[in-house]
Amino acid sequence: MKRRMLGTFGVLLAGAALLAGCGKSSSSSSSSNSGAKDAKKFPEATATATAKKGGSITIAEESDTPVKGVFLNELSDSQYDSDFMSFGNETLFATDDQYKITNKGAATFKMDRKAKTVTIEVKKGVKWSDGKQVTAKDVEYSYEIIANKASQSSRYTSSLADIVGLAEYHEGKSKKISGIEMPDGENGRKVVLHFKEMKPGMTQSGNGFFWECAAPYHYLKDVPFSKLQSSDKVRKNPLFFGAYKLSKLVRGQSATWVRNPYYYRGKAKLDKITISVISPNSASQSIKSKKFDIIDVVNSQWKEVKGTKGYNFVAQIPLSYSYMGFKVGKWDKKTGSVKMNKNSKMGNRYLRQAMGYAMNVDEVNQHYTQGLSFRVKTLVPEAFGDFYDKSVKGFPLNIKKANALLDKAGYKKKKGETYRRDPNGKKLTIHLAAMSGSPNQEAIVQNYLQQWKKIGLHVTLTTGRLIEFNSFYDKVQNDDPSVDVFMAAWSLSSEPTQDDLYGPKAPYNYERFATSENTKLLKEMSSDKAFNHSYRVQKFHEWQQYMQKEAFVIPLNNSYSIKAVDSKLINLSLKPSQMNNGFPLWYKVGFKK
Repeated sequence: MKRRMLGTFGVLLAGAALLAGCGKSSSSSSSSNSGAKDAKKFPEATATATAKKGGSITIAEESDTPVKGVFLNELSDSQYDSDFMSFGNETLFATDDQYKITNKGAATFKMDRKAKTVTIEVKKGVKWSDGKQVTAKDVEYSYEIIANKASQSSRYTSSLADIVGLAEYHEGKSKKISGIEMPDGENGRKVVLHFKEMKPGMTQSGNGFFWECAAPYHYLKDVPFSKLQSSDKVRKNPLFFGAYKLSKLVRGQSATWVRNPYYYRGKAKLDKITISVISPNSASQSIKSKKFDIIDVVNSQWKEVKGTKGYNFVAQIPLSYSYMGFKVGKWDKKTGSVKMNKNSKMGNRYLRQAMGYAMNVDEVNQHYTQGLSFRVKTLVPEAFGDFYDKSVKGFPLNIKKANALLDKAGYKKKKGETYRRDPNGKKLTIHLAAMSGSPNQEAIVQNYLQQWKKIGLHVTLTTGRLIEFNSFYDKVQNDDPSVDVFMAAWSLSSEPTQDDLYGPKAPYNYERFATSENTKLLKEMSSDKAFNHSYRVQKFHEWQQYMQKEAFVIPLNNSYSIKAVDSKLINLSLKPSQMNNGFPLWYKVGFKK
């Protein structure tokens, strides 16, 4: 399978659309996989040709919640924000179709394993949308934003802390990051990053060991780190060095982009791009009435829209998955690390495994998505080639096994009771947080609650209902005590290293699990020894087997992603070499001549 993507430079929080096929089910398609057959036929790109200059397009953003609107890579972690800013927001590097960094983007890249350095040089003529050259300081400043505690960035991880001096800066022990050198000064274009240890994934985009973006220092330097996230310069008037610049924003609802006259690759083809939030409920109607030029297909509505004229369909399997996570600890702000609680409600691995085996994920996918969503068995997507361990089976439906696991662990029912008690004989209620966002999300989640009832577990919804995207992640990120288990989704980076999601110092480790075995395996996967490919593959496989056994996280689904694109539009490609940061190279997209 070719490797495909959503986000290259880092993981992003994804919405409920990934959690299950969203939309109304049609009973006639209950056991059909026709959707998957269709998706396999679709190309990854529209036709390539010379586009005419001019024209405007409209793009739909499907969400049941307003877009937060943090338009700075270092502080944003929402897929919706990323979508909204993709027209101007380019990263420093281009890649080939396997996500290997090439020198065809805004900057060149050179790695010296012996010297333990990576040299990044921004090309002359790469300019912010106010006409200022992107400088070495802009590259360095990104690290300051991420590592300064006042900015509260969730991008600071142990992977980045491999850069010499970054941890000291983060702790407030030094005012400068000693391992980031600017040989030609702040206004030069060259940056040398010094590492404590070199990592095997460093030549791949999305590796997490260095940042792939720049931030406009000249524009933001007067804003204190603590005020950056709420600043108008980030929320209303951001600067980017991509093909388009923001011209109008209706907060949370729509954004209009016009050409960036200083774009280093030349003039973008279109005059204007407008992206607007629509409810996932109205997606199929919007396609049928041809309301938008580019719109994602809601998978369970595929049958309703598949014959629509005037669109070309392009498809990919994105690097993403939905999952169920179990809270087994808290985030310790003082140490910037996970504090696991061995005695937490969800601390018993047999309980976690049983909940996994009770879920009828395959049935749900077939019933709602005509095969466009499918159960994933492990936390490393198949797209990562031999790093994916095909021997891991995940959690197929097995009620008998689920019951046996609970019996073994001492979760027993008292005579005449419907639900099991915990091993101490106390009543057990498990609170599940799940996102709203897709029309049949409610039905799917209620189905899982029933499945757990079948094995005698009393699982209820946190707040009593599905939770809107922003509030959901707010609860999960802040370890709200009303959340024992949660269902969420990741859009992944394009290098398989797992530290940023499951490491002991990763803010994204929302389960808050940190065992010595997990930490050891993560270190081995990215050690000097792991420059030997077969050793690295072996460690990836060991980690996947360990995660299957411990079941802190249970992988659920991935889905085909189908876009309907106005048939007059050309040069839109989902091939990694024709994308930047998981988005098409928008400057190429235009109308047929």
